[in-house]
Amino acid sequence: MHETLRKSFLLNRPHLVGDAWGGLAAMLVALPAAIAFGVTIFAPLGGSLAAHGALAGILGATVLGLIAPACGGTSRLITAPCAPAAAVLAALAVGFSQQGAPAATIILLLALIGLLAGVMQISLGVAGIGRLIRYIPYPVVSGYLSGVGLIIIGSQIPKLLGAPTGTSLLGALGNPSLWAWQGIVVGAVVIFAMLQIPRLTQLVPAAILALLAGVAAYLLLGLLDPTLLDTANNPLLIGVLTSSEASLGDSIGRHLQALRGLGLAVVLQVLVPALTLALLLSIDTLKTCVVLDALTNTHHDSNRELIGQGLGNTASALVGGIPGAGTMGASLINVSSGGTTRASGLMTGGFSLAAFLLLAPLIAWIPVAALAAILIVIGFRMIDRHSLAFFNTPSTRVDFLVILAVVLVAIFGNLIAASGVGVALAMLLFIREQTRSSVVRNRIEGSEILQKRARTPAAREKLAQESSAMVVFELQGSLFFGTANQLLAALEPEIGQRKYIILNMRRVQSLDVTATHVLEQIKDRLEENNAYLVFCEIPKDLPSGLKMKRFLKETGVVRPTNKAFAFRQLDEALDWVEAQTLAATPDQFGNGDAASTLDLTAMPAFAQCSPESIAALEAATTLRTIPAGKRVFKAGNPGNELFIIRSGRIKLLLPIRKKETYHLATCGPGDMVGGRGFLDDNTHSAHTADALALTAVEVYVLPHERFDALADAHRGVAIAILKNLGSTLAHRLRVTITELQALRG
Repeated sequence: MHETLRKSFLLNRPHLVGDAWGGLAAMLVALPAAIAFGVTIFAPLGGSLAAHGALAGILGATVLGLIAPACGGTSRLITAPCAPAAAVLAALAVGFSQQGAPAATIILLLALIGLLAGVMQISLGVAGIGRLIRYIPYPVVSGYLSGVGLIIIGSQIPKLLGAPTGTSLLGALGNPSLWAWQGIVVGAVVIFAMLQIPRLTQLVPAAILALLAGVAAYLLLGLLDPTLLDTANNPLLIGVLTSSEASLGDSIGRHLQALRGLGLAVVLQVLVPALTLALLLSIDTLKTCVVLDALTNTHHDSNRELIGQGLGNTASALVGGIPGAGTMGASLINVSSGGTTRASGLMTGGFSLAAFLLLAPLIAWIPVAALAAILIVIGFRMIDRHSLAFFNTPSTRVDFLVILAVVLVAIFGNLIAASGVGVALAMLLFIREQTRSSVVRNRIEGSEILQKRARTPAAREKLAQESSAMVVFELQGSLFFGTANQLLAALEPEIGQRKYIILNMRRVQSLDVTATHVLEQIKDRLEENNAYLVFCEIPKDLPSGLKMKRFLKETGVVRPTNKAFAFRQLDEALDWVEAQTLAATPDQFGNGDAASTLDLTAMPAFAQCSPESIAALEAATTLRTIPAGKRVFKAGNPGNELFIIRSGRIKLLLPIRKKETYHLATCGPGDMVGGRGFLDDNTHSAHTADALALTAVEVYVLPHERFDALADAHRGVAIAILKNLGSTLAHRLRVTITELQALRG
């Protein structure tokens, strides 16, 4: 922390002026709201505790402003008491009061909840949970914030109307006799000022000017009714902070001593509310951090920020302040006023302390209705009105219903239940999105995948006739219980129609036992029909860390003894299927390859050439032997030679990325490879593919310069070479186009 402070103040001295203005402006926004939140929490406890709440709000703004920026992971973020904390703690205060708990006990319980929430935030940051909290779906966050906004509005309307402390919303609205017209006038002035001041000036925050307007309006009313100018036991004013309440030392000592006396049973009683508060404050903070990143082109450290927020809330609870979070309004004011580093947040805390020490006597004259009006405007702005448009579109109507459900649970239930509903709905939203997307990315008929391996004409004809026995499915996304029926519906019609079903698993992101059970059902039914289930391109590691190939074996889907096999690449699976097809009549096709050795005189390409021309060609070439597993040539290396295969097989592989390759062709005796560099007639032209010797290979090597001399004397053999190259390149282009069409289909 000392290193952080040193960097903030020493290395960023040019920014101190901007940070000072930003911190001052942010304090002017955050402090009135903090006082209002404190009054909201403690007012239901009755007596003079509204003034105690104002003090708690000021202490919270001070401690959070000093500690959270120093230890957090976000520049320009302003941490202060916030609406979610006020909504949760006010609801708990009312609940504890209805249970008959004394006011002093309730204050301790609220402090304990804030303390535990801070500890939990620290734990979340240390555990690295910070980056996960940001992934809560927008409809859940929108519904929750809208619910908090409505709760705040509902809780402040009785105060705006001047109804006695503890009056419910319905009770206040149904009994106009309880209203105080002076409070209504003050609240109306403040609301009008909050809405109109931003149109007139941006130099001073609207909240502070609106609060001053409310105080001025109240004092003017006091000229008409002198009893309004008495701060003692005046329900329309916050009231005087007594000496015991105004003393920071006494407040800290009293809370520390009381908290030490709480036992484990009390801690367990408030554990769930504390967890709820910790999650809400964390979400509110990280949501603000994401907005600041977008506005300032920076990147915050979520986990470190949670640790800083937790330390701030823990310290605030210890001294009697209310908890808070990174607040949107004050942070945006800080940025727009010149704040650039975390020092602006520290200055906000310092200015809050100075304001308390210097202006504490004036706090007694703040009307309760003025604070209620400020909170009503804040609550109204928290409501996500744009989400109402979701109802008009069928594709987003479910999202609207999610928002509505969270809002209703928050209003008619409680915020703790709303958070549980939000988590449950988040899972349902994820399942819904997964089930709405198809798990089959592509379906390719066997006839759409042309052969890339050298075959005899009879073998090629046989494979073309049997192509309808094979189909390839390219799967994608999550294969789990939500998409298992979709997978079954896609594969089931192929049973009895196909002998080979190939599943390309390259784009699969997750797999569970339900999906493997469906695959096992498909495999068993294929086996009954003497058919095969073939897997290829199985990911080594899924994002979840699952080893998919091992998982398929452990669940019984892929075993060496049954008719389900796994291959590393699709080409290997296709080669296996072709070998199985040709193996049915070995006498006619053998292994399907061309003859094992072909001299130049026996190659079909030179069937029309004279013996003299073939002899000249042989004289112009050199015979080279390449062991199995070695490269004939490598992608990226220069070369303008033509390689005419005499024996063996060569696989042409196009490098894509890392260790991934694309199978261009598998060539055998009589085929020619290396055509691009040969046709370019450029010794610096690089090969685009790797030529890998699958078996021991013999090749005739013909450099382009010798080809030129050969073409002058024997045009027939030169034309035969060029025709063969043209035919080969045209075939590969046709194969590529067919694959592209199949993949795009």
